Amino acid sequence: MARTFTVSDSIVIDVPPDAAYLAVSRPADMGRWSPENLGTTGDTGDAPAALGTTFIGRNQRGRFRWVTLCTVTAADPGRRFAFRVHAIGIGRPRLHGPIASWEYRFEPAGEGTRVTETWTDDRRAWPAFIAGAFDRIATAGSTFSAFQARNIRTTLRNLKRELETRGE
Repeated sequence: MARTFTVSDSIVIDVPPDAAYLAVSRPADMGRWSPENLGTTGDTGDAPAALGTTFIGRNQRGRFRWVTLCTVTAADPGRRFAFRVHAIGIGRPRLHGPIASWEYRFEPAGEGTRVTETWTDDRRAWPAFIAGAFDRIATAGSTFSAFQARNIRTTLRNLKRELETRGE
């Protein structure tokens, strides 16, 4: 079976595009919505991350914790926010190389915003059988694309609930 390198999902949130962008573009806050991300290390501040900003993402899956080095690749307020993950490690991101890219698009939808979250597997140089074996170990039996599709769905639902509840 061929690897799926990109998955995405969308949800309409009853807030303006600028409000949805403001929430998503603060990497420290991502841990409030994501089932796996715990936010960032250090002081990433309350302002939206600018193009070229680097940050260390903290993650947890079960009892396993790791960190990633990320760089913001798009910061277009109210329209698009993206970053790439290019290093990973347990205490510090020591293993460098293309890992994944994340993108969020914001489009007006009636009185609200359609938020689309996309994950792209940047491990293209990995042979399919090695990636498949690694994925099944790291995700307890799933491919990363199927695993990330579930995470994206959960993240978007949590983002919608929080933004609509607090009237962002």
